[in-house]
Amino acid sequence: MSTTPVIQTEALHYHFSPDVKTLDNINLTVERGSVYGFLGPNGAGKTTTLRLLLGLLRNQQGSIRIFGEDIATNRISILRKVGSLIEQPSLYGHLTARENLEVYRRIYGADKSRIEATLALVDLSGTGSKKAKQFSLGMKQRLSIAVALLHRPELLILDEPTNGLDPNGIIETRELIKKLNRDEGVTIIVSSHILAEIEKMATHVGIIHKGRLLFQGTQPELQHLQEKESIVQIDTSDNRAAQGLLQQYSAVERNGCVELACADRTDVAAINRTLVAGGIDVYRLQPRQNDLEQLFLDITSGNQ
Repeated sequence: MSTTPVIQTEALHYHFSPDVKTLDNINLTVERGSVYGFLGPNGAGKTTTLRLLLGLLRNQQGSIRIFGEDIATNRISILRKVGSLIEQPSLYGHLTARENLEVYRRIYGADKSRIEATLALVDLSGTGSKKAKQFSLGMKQRLSIAVALLHRPELLILDEPTNGLDPNGIIETRELIKKLNRDEGVTIIVSSHILAEIEKMATHVGIIHKGRLLFQGTQPELQHLQEKESIVQIDTSDNRAAQGLLQQYSAVERNGCVELACADRTDVAAINRTLVAGGIDVYRLQPRQNDLEQLFLDITSGNQ
């Protein structure tokens, strides 16, 4: 099996206006057989990066190699092996799922047998004569992914595929992504602004913020980054007094509670005993929720 990354960008820069950098030195590496979670808030540069990968935007600076080939000189041959869903799905509302796939099958030149096989893959075989405009948003999303899968791509690029879906649609889309990677061997890059979603489906993660790639690595490496310093939040009957009792832990009062760093569970037990012995009631003692916003703050402030 080839060890060449499926996607490799070097020193990728892009700007829509001369004085604002949309992308600043992006070096992506997407390994073959991975689900790469491209994580960042809205406006971070995710969609711009994905559009550059597909040649939908003209590259301004840096290099993009997909399957080891330069996208600037081999775009057509590369795209024959790529499926994509960028922003809104493009479907014919007055057609059934099968009829939609037939339209795109002819464009792709795919075999007719791929229609039923792809519908089964995305669990839409039983939709019969139901029109696409009558589908739930989750079903439309799966049909759009089916369109991208018709020609058996080796690489699938999905831009915010769970955006706007209800909880059931999110689960269905997430499980489909995992299934395609596990059973079909498709390498997938999927963007999202939700850390919890990426953690549930990705093998590798890249975090982009304000056009800069702040982190890139495997899920265990991301978890290590999050767990390197465990922050505990404590709500007490007297937070100011609690902060005084816990000076050795560099406790600070923040957002209506006391925050401090703990090395392990024995520290947590010792902290609780100290507060109780000091006559302070402990209402809540829990790890700080390490959400995306907090992770960005930690990375950018150099606390890791």
